[in-house]
Amino acid sequence: MKIGLISDTHMPGAMPEMPPQLARAFAGVDLILHAGDIYGASCLDWLQRIAPVLAVEVYSGSYWSGDPRVVVGQRVLSVEGYAVGLTHMLTLPGMRDEMFPGAAARDFSSASLPDALCEAFGKPVDIVVFGDTHYDLVEEHQGVLLVNPGSATLPKHMRRLGTVAVLELTWRGRSAQVVDLAKLG
Repeated sequence: MKIGLISDTHMPGAMPEMPPQLARAFAGVDLILHAGDIYGASCLDWLQRIAPVLAVEVYSGSYWSGDPRVVVGQRVLSVEGYAVGLTHMLTLPGMRDEMFPGAAARDFSSASLPDALCEAFGKPVDIVVFGDTHYDLVEEHQGVLLVNPGSATLPKHMRRLGTVAVLELTWRGRSAQVVDLAKLG
């Protein structure tokens, strides 16, 4: 199964419309997971033309009430035998900062990342998809695959084409790859 991962679209606002490169990046995906800072349902409607969409959002519970695609807070999905935790901000006890590249290895060198994630999500997770930092990340630490697709519209907080990710799940394993939208022309 192929899953498109996106976060921090900030649409409308970051760009006048969704970049067409997203459709190319997500061609052939079976599902799209949006890790928050969506801003408007029109963003999810646009993505849903490509594949079914599930999302999380941190704020505006009343705004998103009634939209079955969005859960305020976090969620754990069972996909192809994997428990996938989806959240916007990945902050865990024992972390010095947000989850930037290298933070898991630094902050969980002697502590258990799976235990901290189990406490945060309420159950064990194999994969965590998150956003908030606007920096892409694909790392595996203590058996957990951590994926931040970055921001499609505000990478590193700059207004330009950014990144998304594609997660592949098979009976053989899991992998994720960041896709630079600017390279898709």
